[in-house]
Amino acid sequence: MKRFIDFFRHEDKKLRDNRWIFASMLVGSILSLIASFVLSQEAIQLAKNPDAPLSCSVNIVLNCATVANHPTASMFGFPNSFLGMMAEPVVITVAIAGLAGIRFPRKFLYAAEIGYTIGLLYALLLFGISFFVIQALCPWCLLVTLTTILVWFAMTRYNIRENNLYLPKKLQAKLHAYVEKDYDKLVMFGLIVALIVAILVKYGDGIFV
Repeated sequence: MKRFIDFFRHEDKKLRDNRWIFASMLVGSILSLIASFVLSQEAIQLAKNPDAPLSCSVNIVLNCATVANHPTASMFGFPNSFLGMMAEPVVITVAIAGLAGIRFPRKFLYAAEIGYTIGLLYALLLFGISFFVIQALCPWCLLVTLTTILVWFAMTRYNIRENNLYLPKKLQAKLHAYVEKDYDKLVMFGLIVALIVAILVKYGDGIFV
C-alpha cells in the first residue's frame, strides 16, 4: 500500500502530475466502458422487445428506455454505446502505458486528442438532445458524459504540458501557463457543476419522485 501511495506522491511534481493524469484517464475510461457495455446490452434487449423493462428506468425522468428508443440513440445506424465499446479500450491502453512510463509519439497523442475531442462534443450533443428534446435522462449516459469530460480534460492537460498539439508558440505558452496554474481544473469542475445544476433546476422534482 505504501508503494502505491508513494507512486502518486513522487517528489517530481511533473511526474506526479502525469501519474494522476493517466490514473484519471484509466478510471474514467473503465467507468465509461462499463456504462457502454450495459447500454449495449440494453440496446439489444430493446431491439428484441421495445417494451422490455430496464433496470435504469427509474421514473419518467430517469428512464433509459425512453432515451434508447429515440432515433438519436442510433445516429449511425447502430447503438451509440458501440462507439464507446470501440474507443474506451484504446484510452485504457494509453492510460496503462502512461502509468508505466511509456512515452507515445507526438503525432499519436495529437490524433488521440482530435479523436477524443470529437467524442466529447458528441457526448455533449447527446446530452443536449436528451436534456432538451427527449426530456428524459439515462443514468448510464450521464455517467458516460461525466467520464468523457474527465478523460478529455486529463488528456488535454497532458498534451498541452508536453506540447503535443502543434499550436502556435504564443498560444502554447499561454495554455501551458494556464494549466500550470490549474485553471483547466477550474473549468472542468465548473462545467460539471453547471451540468448538474441544469439537471436539478429542470428535472429536480421529477428525479426524486
